[in-house]
Amino acid sequence: MDLPLSDRNKLIIEYCLTEKSKNPIEIAKRLMRKDFVRIHGPEHHVLDGASILTAFYNAGGNIHLETALNKLVERGEKMLGAICGYWGVCGSATSIGASLSIINGTGPLTKTDDWANNMLYVSDALKNIANVGGPRCCKRDAFISILTAVDFINCNYPVQIEKSDVVCEFFNKNEQCISTRCPFFKSKQ
Repeated sequence: MDLPLSDRNKLIIEYCLTEKSKNPIEIAKRLMRKDFVRIHGPEHHVLDGASILTAFYNAGGNIHLETALNKLVERGEKMLGAICGYWGVCGSATSIGASLSIINGTGPLTKTDDWANNMLYVSDALKNIANVGGPRCCKRDAFISILTAVDFINCNYPVQIEKSDVVCEFFNKNEQCISTRCPFFKSKQ
């Protein structure tokens, strides 16, 4: 299904508002299986953070989910596709960084530790993504960013979101798959 990005992001929000899981990997994988989510694409600049916001909310996090998701779409749609290769920053990590700023209510003038903590999460996620290497794989990078976020949230917030092992089911659709170099490649499990 080839839809404009804004329509794909609306479908992501609609799905998240029905989701009950506290596990962002499960949420993300269910979304990734939808026909409106491509193997690579800027929809991950919303999908990945939306999975975190949804799991956070479902675990008892104090946010208004629909409002938070709409703010995330507004921010995520400003990130260009292929930002990883052209700007040196992964849209998945920044999507989740945006989600944390929405949860914390931080902005460019925030004077609390939340401002720095959001950056610490993003830098940890980017380091973890960089350590695996490229080329692009929006699924692999999403899994890395989300797993990094679960640990971060469970250590820094008054909620516990769930974490699960990841086995990639999308590798056969990715012409740039790094196969056995990927920590989620099927043969490694």
